[in-house]
Amino acid sequence: MGEKQASADGDRRIGRRALLIGGAVAAVGSAVLARDELARLWWRTPGVEKPRVEGAVDFRGAQWVAASDANWRRADRPDDYGIDMVVIHVTQGSFAGAVKVFQDPGHGAAAHYIVRKDGHITQMIRELDVAYHAGNRAYNERSVGIEHEGFVDRPEDFTDEMYAASARLTAGICARYAIPVDREHIIGHVEVPGTDHTDPGAHWDWERYMRLVRKVPSASA
Repeated sequence: MGEKQASADGDRRIGRRALLIGGAVAAVGSAVLARDELARLWWRTPGVEKPRVEGAVDFRGAQWVAASDANWRRADRPDDYGIDMVVIHVTQGSFAGAVKVFQDPGHGAAAHYIVRKDGHITQMIRELDVAYHAGNRAYNERSVGIEHEGFVDRPEDFTDEMYAASARLTAGICARYAIPVDREHIIGHVEVPGTDHTDPGAHWDWERYMRLVRKVPSASA
């Protein structure tokens, strides 16, 4: 499960990246570049909110349950941050427990999706926003995080329904953002640099999972 990391990834100011962009615009002196960057950054101005459709989901059939806004950062992906990765997590607990902590502003972390053992999918953060799930700011900005109900040391938690539903979800994400369906771009939390997590663990069947993702018609080659 995404760890508590609000201090590491909670900068909601325009920050150094925007200042660098502003410097580049001034140095280049290009009206086109300035207009493009301003289009990406206008909604970060204090008091400006990017229009959103309440309760909208990115995966058809998912149930929307909002995470606390303390556990993610508003963004405009893939326009401001390109998405080229899916990170697989295991909750180390129940589905209900994961939903509860992702709604807790004190937790400081949440994933975009949770997949239940019966295959039900809940979306808690929009894909265009940056979820605090990977324990690495750069990976958070470039990835979509998917939690799976269960424990890493209990292979029976990874049901047929869970694998199938998660594979469809990942295939859809890969198709949306032209992400290659391979193990360089679909990774476990344990593979994120700097993390101390071990999920999805030795019992997660990567060969089976990747085969299922590739079988979905919408999957990116």
